[in-house]
Amino acid sequence: MKGLDHVAILVSDLDAAIRLYRDVYGLELAEVEEVPSEKVRVAIFGHGSGRIELVSPSGPDSPMAKTIEKRGEGLHHVCLEVPDIEKAMAALKDQGAPLLDEKPRAGAGGARVAFVHPKGSRGVLVELRQGPRNA
Repeated sequence: MKGLDHVAILVSDLDAAIRLYRDVYGLELAEVEEVPSEKVRVAIFGHGSGRIELVSPSGPDSPMAKTIEKRGEGLHHVCLEVPDIEKAMAALKDQGAPLLDEKPRAGAGGARVAFVHPKGSRGVLVELRQGPRNA
């Protein structure tokens, strides 16, 4: 693991959340992106490691819409940057970490991502991320 890539916050209204983080907190909005495969829109604040990613459902059929309905808005996951996602996944699996993904999938910013179940991370959903970031 290289370290923290970003912290993701699940929000129901992306535009309102963007205004809060940009206009009230004074953070720089780097990009807004739709991730059709995950049925979400994301807004990225900052550059490099330690970014904030706002995640919002792109429609009522999005799994994130169901998560907000069940648990509300708030911290969604912590993302760790890895140099080789397959090796990281294999190492975690060997250590008994419950992976939600059998193989990497497409994520925001052209990355390859996979998730570790919160049961294996003291209640925190952890995303592994390898690959480019456009911002």
